[in-house]
Amino acid sequence: MKKMIPLGLLWLGLIIAAPSLLAADISVKDGDSIQAAVNQASTGDVILVHPGTYKESVYVDKDGITIRGVVVEGEWPVMDGEGILNDAILYSGNDFTVEWLTITRYKGNAVMGQAGNNFVIRYNKVIDTGVYGIFPQFGKNGLIEYNVLSGIEDAAIYVGMCDNIDVRHNEVFDNVAGIEIENTRHALVENNYAHNNTAGLLVFITPGLPIKTTYDVILRNNFVVNNNTANFGAPGSIVSKVPAGIGIVVMAADDVIVEGNIISGNKTAGIVITDLAFITDISSDPDSEPNPDRMVFLDNLMFDNGADPVADVKALMLTQFSRRGPDILANLGSAQEPDNCIINRERYTSFGVKKWSECERKDTADIVSMMIPGGAPSEVVTTEGRTKLLYQGICAGCHAYNMRLIGPPTLTVKAIYRDDIQAVADYIAAPHKVRTDYPAMPPQGHLSPELRRDVAEYMLNVTK
Repeated sequence: MKKMIPLGLLWLGLIIAAPSLLAADISVKDGDSIQAAVNQASTGDVILVHPGTYKESVYVDKDGITIRGVVVEGEWPVMDGEGILNDAILYSGNDFTVEWLTITRYKGNAVMGQAGNNFVIRYNKVIDTGVYGIFPQFGKNGLIEYNVLSGIEDAAIYVGMCDNIDVRHNEVFDNVAGIEIENTRHALVENNYAHNNTAGLLVFITPGLPIKTTYDVILRNNFVVNNNTANFGAPGSIVSKVPAGIGIVVMAADDVIVEGNIISGNKTAGIVITDLAFITDISSDPDSEPNPDRMVFLDNLMFDNGADPVADVKALMLTQFSRRGPDILANLGSAQEPDNCIINRERYTSFGVKKWSECERKDTADIVSMMIPGGAPSEVVTTEGRTKLLYQGICAGCHAYNMRLIGPPTLTVKAIYRDDIQAVADYIAAPHKVRTDYPAMPPQGHLSPELRRDVAEYMLNVTK
């Protein structure tokens, strides 16, 4: 005789095994608040944002939340910062998805992640959102696809200090930097259209950040064309020093594969491979190895690059007896060493690759994705860990410990404020422009007073 399972226990088992069965759709209509819907939502819920204009910043610190725009007969939901608000969406929860939104006129970022694994950011239009468009940090297993971004004064898509990320099928144009992979490991950048930026694709190490390496990156089957827009980055920032007219920059990153890209019409160079000296006024970080190692340059279609390069490249052309700038410029340090390799080098105008070996590998067909099969474990953030992540993810991104990035170095902040924790906490909530040679700091008033004070105390006591 078969045992019968009581109905109540059956329902309990279903709830435990499949919490998504209890997930709900929460509709937000024009005049409603997206943040109110997030506050109401539980794990697995989908927030459906209908056409309208939403003038707010949204903070998501729960797991398993989806924000999905509803597009009706071509009419999109629009998040509009009016040039006043700093961020459109800030998330720190795991398993977060945002899609089908138009985001415009924010001062800081369109979508910013402050930790949170297994994120999906797709099918969004991002226009003129200040410093960054899509900016995940400290996340594992992320997908960024089918977004269109323009008018960003730093990077349209900026993957910072992450692991196992796919960036594919996006269009980035009229930005300073199109797509940046910074201090990130295991990234695939594929089938993107980067055009009319100052520089198209960048893979690099920023010294002074908590994660010190960038490696295992594939740039594959991208269109990288006509990236000649004058640099309009914030004065003093790293990106403001990138010369116009470069298709791809690889700076100090290791194990980077460049394959199957169409790279053309970039007036300074198709691709520049360099060490940290490329940005000459950045202090050295003893924990960041400065040279690009084990570059793999496979078949790419490159033409019409280097037609009107910047002065430094013109001077280099004279030493090479070349009347045209390069498709490939391997400049300084181990960028010229034979642990880098290239196939069919005769197809390109190149400077600095004579010592490169012939690649044994011919393609990357065996690599479909850099994402983790089955997803990454959820990040569990303690109160202490949250404070550290906020410093590393927000503060250190502008205030590196001993060098200028965007704002003053942390050492300078420590010297000014010494032990006045509350003054730093108050400034975090309501910053005001003090120095003419630095951009205004975006407010972080959404953080609780207790958390702001904890972050201030951490910043004033951090030692590197």
